[in-house]
Amino acid sequence: MIRLFSILIALSVALAACAPAPAPSTMGNDGKALPRAYKISRADSGKLQFRMLDSVNALRGASGLSQVQLDANLNAAAATHSRDMANQNRPWHFGSDGSSPVDRIQRVGYTGELVGEVISETYETELESLAAWMEQPDTRRIIMAPDAVNLGFSWYQEDNGKIWWTMVLGK
Repeated sequence: MIRLFSILIALSVALAACAPAPAPSTMGNDGKALPRAYKISRADSGKLQFRMLDSVNALRGASGLSQVQLDANLNAAAATHSRDMANQNRPWHFGSDGSSPVDRIQRVGYTGELVGEVISETYETELESLAAWMEQPDTRRIIMAPDAVNLGFSWYQEDNGKIWWTMVLGK
């Protein structure tokens, strides 16, 4: 009997060693999901601006506001500022040359007026960033501005996965 019991224990230990290691936890101690880097692929990069545009227009439409259109000049201003923020390693509205959002939209040839600019330094997706912007009254006010007609959206992603998002709205 002892021999049979010993064999069963040995088999149990052997089988336990063959079991795959448990997957690393995706939950933090606070019960929330652990952040993970969002890597923008080449295939996704062409879709991001339209995904953001559709999401912004869905939010605006739900509030009875008119839709905005992508504007190539505002996209260029957003792209320039995203890269510049990464170079400065800080999210703020001033360029390394002291430029303001108004200066940047004028430089790219946008003939309308600036409604506002929203920025983010994160590892999150564009839609997670939009959700965070909508939770803050100041950035929500810009995204939901009734007089906005044009939208520019771009980003710069560092090798480590950090993303610098910039959205510019104009009228």
